[in-house]
Amino acid sequence: MANHYGFEGRVALVTGGASGIGAAAVERLRAGGAEVHVYDLAGGDDVRDSAAVQSAIDRLPRLDVLVCAAGVGGDSLHTEEVTDEEWRRVHAINLDGVFYANRAALPKMKQAGYGRIVNIASIAGKEGNPMAAAYSSSKAAVIGLTKAIGKDVAGSGVLVNCIAPAVIDTPILGQITEEHISYMTARIPLGRIGQPDEVAALICWLASEEMTFSTAACFDISGGRATY
Repeated sequence: MANHYGFEGRVALVTGGASGIGAAAVERLRAGGAEVHVYDLAGGDDVRDSAAVQSAIDRLPRLDVLVCAAGVGGDSLHTEEVTDEEWRRVHAINLDGVFYANRAALPKMKQAGYGRIVNIASIAGKEGNPMAAAYSSSKAAVIGLTKAIGKDVAGSGVLVNCIAPAVIDTPILGQITEEHISYMTARIPLGRIGQPDEVAALICWLASEEMTFSTAACFDISGGRATY
């Protein structure tokens, strides 16, 4: 039986909440009693639009939990093949979108004296994957951003952490080559791809009231791949 975290009375926003890790987080937060709002491209929402992200959060009466799960794998390309447009696209979604949502959420959370932010990074942000310069660098930046914001708001009641998953069975796998997927899976000591609900379990602990003494941290969920 899954652990239950009480989110009754809490309001959450999940970017990228229509599929993959984001959808699994939405389901588990709702099961815990949270009022969950989804911000996803499938619904016409674009995390690259800072004004739209700000407006969506401003419309909420309160915001207790923010999960930034929107992301893109990017094309599997050798570094010299990455175009300016592809570089900007991947960073705009994976990094800019996280920054815009965090920035918009903080005033509401700080005013309430309570908040939990969970940003989804990647093990690629720690190790770097071949054929994934844009993706790896964008996720490394999410880790650095999370650490900076967590320290920036320390003592305000807002705790900001991120997660670094290894390869997870989500639609993002359809954006990259089988060679790339095999490279990532072969480096997981548990010998398998992770599942979205396994990541959602960690997200919900980090988003819960039970998590009280961690901020500006990166939590691995990598099947043993992570070494630091």
